[in-house]
Amino acid sequence: MTTEAAPPPGSAGTPPATPTADDYTSVQQSAEFGELRSSYRSFAFPLTVAFIAWYLLYVLLSNYAGGFMGTKLFGNINVALVLGLAQFATTFLIAWFYARYAARKLDPQAEAIKARMEAAE
Repeated sequence: MTTEAAPPPGSAGTPPATPTADDYTSVQQSAEFGELRSSYRSFAFPLTVAFIAWYLLYVLLSNYAGGFMGTKLFGNINVALVLGLAQFATTFLIAWFYARYAARKLDPQAEAIKARMEAAE
């Protein structure tokens, strides 16, 4: 039984260099990483606040506007049921929207940072 020797550094099949703590610190302080973080925050924070406000509106309406929430729209379907289902729809819509945003804007920025870190030896 023979074992193969590890390929020489820099050749195909060699795992990328392992970044050090100093490498991570320098990347974290770079303008490129700051732009990535800003892009993420400019998407995530406003949508999070909007969704929490929308959820709290639903909860407050459920607690304090029972007459409105009990208003029948058609058959046994009332406002509360429609708004409750809209909570689920909103959740999935935000997840889909984030996936598109991340693929278009965040992932390319993150890949560039990752490639730069893996290329540095």
